[in-house]
Amino acid sequence: LSLIHSRSFNNARQVSAFVGLIPRIQESGQWKGRSRLSKQGPSRIRAKLYMASVVCVQWNPDIKAQYQRLLANGKSKMQALGAAMRKLVQICFGVVGGWEKWYLHNF
Repeated sequence: LSLIHSRSFNNARQVSAFVGLIPRIQESGQWKGRSRLSKQGPSRIRAKLYMASVVCVQWNPDIKAQYQRLLANGKSKMQALGAAMRKLVQICFGVVGGWEKWYLHNF
């Protein structure tokens, strides 16, 4: 949270890009590869977001619903966890920016 507060990000997409939670598309004129997370930015923050998203998938109803929906649509568990990590960044950005009020019963 202090990272989000100390830098001047305009929206949650910029925070996600800084942390490395955006897809990196691998393709050329002849072939199309699989897209993966870009993994640019601090790896320690991504590691902490990963562990937090594993917990949120079990206990946060919003993130759990998104995770279950993605699994039902045929996404892998790691893809769904990547989406949960990004959702967690969006929640943190909203809380730090003062736009959202999150209380203990939300988690």
